[in-house]
Amino acid sequence: MTVQTPTETPAAIAQLLQKFAAGDPDMMAHIAEEIDFRIDHYADDLDVSWQAGKGLAAMGPILARLGAEVFPQGTEALEIEAQPLGDGWHLTRFHQRFFYGLKAQTVTSLTYILSHEVAGKVDYFRETVTGTQAI
Repeated sequence: MTVQTPTETPAAIAQLLQKFAAGDPDMMAHIAEEIDFRIDHYADDLDVSWQAGKGLAAMGPILARLGAEVFPQGTEALEIEAQPLGDGWHLTRFHQRFFYGLKAQTVTSLTYILSHEVAGKVDYFRETVTGTQAI
């Protein structure tokens, strides 16, 4: 896995994604109480309305369903590249490989995440899934 951040301390989003890929429950330490979270899918007709929520309490059900339906075997981070945009904002390129439970096949996926962090915690997260490719 390649993790790139141009700063000395990895961005909160990079740390969050590393722990997500590792299945480390400590990832929650990188999520702010007032998180505004949403995953969008480009050119996909799946119902993903449940992949959005506000507040830390909303994250439990979202992550549980992601684990059961999308990532039943976890995920492998191939690349995490967080580019600082200033004032706590980052644009992250997240490339991963996983067994996609909904499609019952192993895929790679490239996503882009716009995030904001304050005090080392992500308080805004917008992921755009550009698609999945069977391998």
